[in-house]
Amino acid sequence: MQIEHFFDYKSPYAWLAQVATDQLEHEFGVSVARIPYTLDIPAYLGAAALDARGKDVIGTRNAHQWRRVRYAYMDCRREANRRGLVLRGPRRIFDSRLAHAGFLYAAEAGVWRAYHDEVYTRFWRRELDLEDGVALAELLTCAGADGAAFPDWARHTGLARLATLQMAAEARGVFGVPSWIVDGELYWGAERLDRVRETIALHRATR
Repeated sequence: MQIEHFFDYKSPYAWLAQVATDQLEHEFGVSVARIPYTLDIPAYLGAAALDARGKDVIGTRNAHQWRRVRYAYMDCRREANRRGLVLRGPRRIFDSRLAHAGFLYAAEAGVWRAYHDEVYTRFWRRELDLEDGVALAELLTCAGADGAAFPDWARHTGLARLATLQMAAEARGVFGVPSWIVDGELYWGAERLDRVRETIALHRATR
């Protein structure tokens, strides 16, 4: 059966879903394909950037959007604390495309796991700028890939490949993360992991 997981490094909910996705593989002996999906957060939650005092210097979000954002981070921090993880909300909305291209590059080199885990951990500790190509190249080198070649690859190959994956995902109904597609059926949100697990179990029981 085909199982695909869509993630975005700047989504706290997607980050918290990584361990559960790994557990699917261990529990059922299946392989889950990880696919980056870049959210356009300003399109539905407005743009924002905080100064050193925590004040928004852009000012395009309305009160409803701020309540949603504040709740989301409060909710995710609670869950992160339960798991012993550090989750520090970013001060601005990052364009995560370059980091996602880095994932594709790491996957080609067979070292996606080391890169993937380090990007998530560092970003949510506010130790990584997802738009910093030099920092991402260093992470790729540490993971075991040729980091020096990454900027040129991203510019000429990686970002175009990422855009193609994005269009293909949206053609199949993907609109947010974390999401899973199991044999063509879409599930969005970590609260649907039980349904994902049930679908996999049913498939294994009837094959």
